[in-house]
Amino acid sequence: MSNVFIAFQDNEDSRPIIEAILADNANAQANYPTGLVKIVAPDSLVIRRQTIESLIGRAFNLQQIQVNLVTLSGRIDEDDDQFSLSWTH
Repeated sequence: MSNVFIAFQDNEDSRPIIEAILADNANAQANYPTGLVKIVAPDSLVIRRQTIESLIGRAFNLQQIQVNLVTLSGRIDEDDDQFSLSWTH
């Protein structure tokens, strides 16, 4: 089993994204090094547009996560509804 991770700047714009990731990924854990929020999960992690929209109360384009994205590790698979990281082939 390998971990995937994604890290964001620790700011107001990132908070609903982080909250949505933790809500949709029961095995994910957030770490808070200075100025960052790094979310680590075993095998895979998913970011769902619908979850973010329900938290912020408006439409959200998943490409907006890249504004505060610092780094990530894993194979990326994305469409208009979700952004996922995994190590599966």
